[in-house]
Amino acid sequence: MNLAKLSWKYIVDRPLNTFLNVLLFGFGIAIILVLLLVSRQMEDALTKNAKGINLVVAAKGSPLQIILCNIYHVDFPTGNIALEEAIELSKNSLIKRSIPLALGDSYRDYRIVGTTHAYADLYQVTPASGQLWGKHAEAVIGANVALTTGMKVGDEFATEHGMQSGGIAHDDHGMTVVGILERSGTVVDNLILTSVESVWEAHEEHDDHEAHEDHNEAHDDHDHDKQHDDHEHKEHHHDPHHDHEHSEDEMVTALGLTYHPHELKDKEITSLIVQYAGPMGAVRLPRMINEETNMQSASPAFETARLFTLIGTGVEVINGFAYLIIFIAGLSIFISLYNSLKQRTYDLAIMRAMGASSRFLFLHVIVESMIISFLGGVFGLILAHVAVGVIDDFFIPVESQVRLSALLFLKSEFIILALSFGVGIFAAVIPAISAYKTDISKTLARG
Repeated sequence: MNLAKLSWKYIVDRPLNTFLNVLLFGFGIAIILVLLLVSRQMEDALTKNAKGINLVVAAKGSPLQIILCNIYHVDFPTGNIALEEAIELSKNSLIKRSIPLALGDSYRDYRIVGTTHAYADLYQVTPASGQLWGKHAEAVIGANVALTTGMKVGDEFATEHGMQSGGIAHDDHGMTVVGILERSGTVVDNLILTSVESVWEAHEEHDDHEAHEDHNEAHDDHDHDKQHDDHEHKEHHHDPHHDHEHSEDEMVTALGLTYHPHELKDKEITSLIVQYAGPMGAVRLPRMINEETNMQSASPAFETARLFTLIGTGVEVINGFAYLIIFIAGLSIFISLYNSLKQRTYDLAIMRAMGASSRFLFLHVIVESMIISFLGGVFGLILAHVAVGVIDDFFIPVESQVRLSALLFLKSEFIILALSFGVGIFAAVIPAISAYKTDISKTLARG
């Protein structure tokens, strides 16, 4: 007798029981696999965005907020830091490279990041069309920005003050798209990159505009004084180009920015992205920054690990629920096999009388449970990957930093399938032993 065919026949003869067992077993496995696939891909996305970044230095505040704002761009800045202090820090021998970030403006909910070309190098992204910015008021946009806004090289747009739509528009400070970055699967896909100087200019114009409005409101009835002030202003007016004309030996370059030392006093940036020069940087630099400066350091590795610890509590609860479902499925298989054995005790006795050994009957029950477990495992695996694809297509926005792939298969998935397979076999042990101990004479006598 063929053991596999015999076991399959008994399974087919009980379609409802088989279907419910496979369904229950598959659902338990699917829940675990979905959580595994989603959490792994989320973790990979967060790790990819923080790759190559050892430290973020910003204004005093929450380290987690600093990381969320300046790496993942999903939170708000803790404040600004003085450019002069940032430059001084960047000269520290423990620092290999530091990249400035200037935040505060946006366009249609996409954040504008003032930085240097080193930021694009950090994420290893290059323009798919056009080029990186070279002059002030030039910008390059990420792949998702181009996809959702429809902007292309040569288009102009007006920035908005603030990091969400609805802010005051800088109508007098438009930007020109000079490049569209290739898709990288990182946060850069959702950013608009420009020079730090461009962000400064937009904010200076915004501040000047507010000051001008306040001035007009306070002096509406003082036209004579205003004319007098205009006259005084003209007498003392200097060519603005003359104010910024400095000889080359007066100009200084640091952080990828070229400036005159006198310009440092009023300039601020949001943060510095830091790479260590060596292992000692991780030991000494964070404490030195936190204790000896007005700035706050935050470690991406530490803060993302803390974030996953917070998220992990909920994931563990759902995982525990899924394992409970698998346990219940195993119990269901056990009850189903045990009850079916009572119904076919006579059949087993006939098989023994026809020459089947006790070992054959034992394996017959085990194989039956293995087939049900295998079907449940395959169903759960397919269901999990289909669910991940549905989540990505219908529940995750196109501009999201985390994209889910239904075609990703992990080694741990097959480990979980093997464990669930073992649960199915374990559930069949007691019914199999009962079949092994079938008494031919008593059973046939009762029949």
